Amino acid sequence: MMNITNILNAYQTRVITALEKRLPPTNQSPNKLHNAMHYSVFIGGKRIRPALVYATGGALNVDLAQLDAAACAVELIHTFSLVHDDLPAMDNDDLRRGKPTCHKEFDEATAILVGDALQSLAFECLAENPLLNATQCLNMVKLLSHASGSLGMAGGQ
Repeated sequence: MMNITNILNAYQTRVITALEKRLPPTNQSPNKLHNAMHYSVFIGGKRIRPALVYATGGALNVDLAQLDAAACAVELIHTFSLVHDDLPAMDNDDLRRGKPTCHKEFDEATAILVGDALQSLAFECLAENPLLNATQCLNMVKLLSHASGSLGMAGGQ
């Protein structure tokens, strides 16, 4: 029998592997942007949001492979929100998870572009899920865009 810690660790490992496959390689141009994206995504964190995606799907007997894109998308949106939240115009934080924030490690312009690129990548993950049909993908794009828009996360900021 698996305990909650083992389950969360398994979900964390799974989403990290899925994120590594979806993020552009750091040696691909524009290198600075891609390095900053990796820095921001892999700086740490509990990956609770993807775990909730996997746990919900598991409760509904959905194959975890069908959930990887959605798990990545919610983690990318979360990371985008943290990068933008840390910016001087918002909360002006210097540290995130004990490490320099993206705008401190790179620069403010790069951090803005990182957030933008992560948000775009989140929707790309949902739109290009080969294990789901087009209607399912479109519904997920609609739900995530609503949840992260003016009536959701952005409006709550």
